[in-house]
Amino acid sequence: MKPMYLHDSSCGQKAKIKRSYDKGFRSTAAHLASLPDMMQAAHDSIQGAHVPIQQVGIHNFRLPLKYRTKAGKIVTLETSVTGTVSLEAELKGINMSRIMRSFYDHKDGVITGEWMGKILKAYLRKVESKDARLKVKFSYPMLRPSLRSNLEGWQYYEVAFEGVMTRDGQYRRFMHFDFVYSSACPCSAELTEHARDVRGAYGVPHSQRSKARICIEAAEGKKIWIEDIHAHCLNALQTETQVMVKREDEQAFAELNGAYLKFVEDAARLLYREFDGDERVRDFRIACSHLESLHSHDAVSVICKGVKGGFSADFMDFGSLLC
Repeated sequence: MKPMYLHDSSCGQKAKIKRSYDKGFRSTAAHLASLPDMMQAAHDSIQGAHVPIQQVGIHNFRLPLKYRTKAGKIVTLETSVTGTVSLEAELKGINMSRIMRSFYDHKDGVITGEWMGKILKAYLRKVESKDARLKVKFSYPMLRPSLRSNLEGWQYYEVAFEGVMTRDGQYRRFMHFDFVYSSACPCSAELTEHARDVRGAYGVPHSQRSKARICIEAAEGKKIWIEDIHAHCLNALQTETQVMVKREDEQAFAELNGAYLKFVEDAARLLYREFDGDERVRDFRIACSHLESLHSHDAVSVICKGVKGGFSADFMDFGSLLC
């Protein structure tokens, strides 16, 4: 019978290694000081190319965080956090837990751009890095009215705040916002009316659930609220998907789509005009996807403000705009 290392063998031979967990053990200062630290490993322990890493850190650690609404109310929302720093070529790695601990040191604060800047500075010091990036992602609830029945329902918006601290001391703040809307095709509507007029044929123009992802960089010293981003999207596109719907609301929504027909190109330009007129927005990029009911593929568009050194229209992750 072959000996076992971690388990007793069937013949009664005891395991070579004893496994146990000492619930009563408590770390002392001396014990902590004796623990090995990979940060002190020799440079020859670094594997692979001797090059810096632009981003390394942790993604999707979750906790409840506080946010302030435009009306001044504080809401607590489950939040997914991503934190990364740069790593110099001569360092083997970072202490990942320091990023999370830096975050927890400020967990009771209300999330603002300034709050994120404080955290970035804190873990730049603790991790001894040059650049740092932080992103918090959450679903933001807003109570939305029905079109005609005087009902209300909660609409949830995917939102993210992002802060970037560069090695030259520059701090940049970004907001990401997803807006879901209906897009009725102008071409299909025209062809349907032609069929009705010329041949008396009844037809239904095609429309589809669509999504716009708005990424903005806030102007220095300016505050723009989530509610403001939503208002811009609604004003530009008009046809936000509904929460509470009775028959009169469904009829109203059909009329609304008829009044605001739009191609994906129209959606991009309408949103551009809206955000370009807000001085609180330094830069923006807008990606739209219309999940075509006519085709088996989607219609997409990307547009950016065109600020030098700012966003470029290189967005290609249209699969993330499913809704």
